[in-house]
Amino acid sequence: MDSVETSADKLAELKTEEPKQNDASEEEPTDPADGKVTGDVNMDEDEKDRQLRAIRQIEFYFADANLPYDKFMWTLHTANPEHWVPIKTVASFKRMREFSALGLEWVTKALRTSDTLEVDEKGENVRRRTEVTEPKGQFDRSVYAKGFGEEAPGLQEKLEAFFNQYGRTSAVRMRREEGSKSFKGSVFVEFDDMSSVEKFLNADPKPAWDGKELLTMSKEAYCEMKIKEKGLTGKAAVLRKESMASGQGRKGFNAFKEMDGKGKQKDQKGKEKSKPEVWLEFLGHRIRVYEEDGGKIKEEEVPYVKGASLKFDGVEGDVSFDEIKGPLKERFPRSPFVQYTKGDTWGLVGFDKALSDEEIAFVKEKIKTLGAKDIVWSHLDEETEKKFQFERASSAAKRALSFSQRDDRGGGRGGRGGRGGRGSRGGRGGRGGGRGGDRNRERREKNEEGKPAAAAAGEDQAGEKRKRAVEPDGAPDTGVRGQSIPVIQSAKKAKTDGEVAS
Repeated sequence: MDSVETSADKLAELKTEEPKQNDASEEEPTDPADGKVTGDVNMDEDEKDRQLRAIRQIEFYFADANLPYDKFMWTLHTANPEHWVPIKTVASFKRMREFSALGLEWVTKALRTSDTLEVDEKGENVRRRTEVTEPKGQFDRSVYAKGFGEEAPGLQEKLEAFFNQYGRTSAVRMRREEGSKSFKGSVFVEFDDMSSVEKFLNADPKPAWDGKELLTMSKEAYCEMKIKEKGLTGKAAVLRKESMASGQGRKGFNAFKEMDGKGKQKDQKGKEKSKPEVWLEFLGHRIRVYEEDGGKIKEEEVPYVKGASLKFDGVEGDVSFDEIKGPLKERFPRSPFVQYTKGDTWGLVGFDKALSDEEIAFVKEKIKTLGAKDIVWSHLDEETEKKFQFERASSAAKRALSFSQRDDRGGGRGGRGGRGGRGSRGGRGGRGGGRGGDRNRERREKNEEGKPAAAAAGEDQAGEKRKRAVEPDGAPDTGVRGQSIPVIQSAKKAKTDGEVAS
């Protein structure tokens, strides 16, 4: 089989930047680890509980609260146009080492039961079921707690178990000194919902650690306390709080800022460069992509192509996207867009043109059953199909903008616009300089959905400095230094514009 040609060809040599230590009001950065994957398994632990712990850990790596803020994980996530990440890579992270004695097959089997992640047919790769979205309400759902003493082995796991008594947590972040990286004895904890926050803050008796009562408060109250300690008033106090609440004070990587293009680019004279326009080719039309919200399109500019979508109904059990896409390769050069949520009995399939009666008959003949049950294919009504096509275009627009910005910062080969898009500028900076533009010109004739087109050619950019890789975790002493990004092997095919669960 052929290797998927993605930006991973270039990123295989890229080492991402290690997050810098933050000040007292910031979160703990991830930390690397070295050595081989080893670990003993507690065989007395209930198998179901052990699987659940492994699933929760990997779900955290891919969660909205972690993935877009961890450069190494985000690089893995974007290295493949369909966002597949090798399971063996994730299973090698330090927090997964305790499960290593059970083998990779055990981890894969556990992942197949996840509601938020999916495994490919070969059982080699894993990815999210939905697109990454910027977390909302993180500030309100976060608390501060102090009084955990000095750091000891296994403290991160104990802290997570402690806070999970009050409700499911999205992240437990140990806070560290900026220079020495020593544990401050305090943490920021983000809960999944407000009821868990209230349960923790209003607990009676108050939460205690090793028999000593903890100092606890909401993160908002903590920010107010720090603002007063610093003597900030008026506009300075307001700006400081807004920065802490929005996460703008975070010094580490932020994928949303990358996609929003907030990092201004300047030429050698220090003047800000004008950014080329980004366009999306969708259903035979060119649509302008705007930078708002990480890639926005105007609904009135999205064409309505009647008969370019079909609905399947009657599914029993879970269905993989390959069950739908695989049989259609014979007739359709470009893989269709599939929208299906695990557990539903129905789903939608979008094509790159209006289907003829002959093509509809082909689909019905090739895919008669899904989930071991006969299904029924039908057309969408106009209102539903318009909404579906707008969702397709919106998803492709965000990827098109993201990959066009990656190219603009300098990359050997032209970046691809997510699962269905392809960058068309091909920056010449960094490794592989000068080849990106030529390769993209050769590939433009493929005309895949989600392909961003620039109104002006990208100027020469200095390649990003290759730096040390750090794996995600949110825990102390975790990660693997110097690990390159793996290239996922799969059969060559046209990429879809995305598979988004509704």
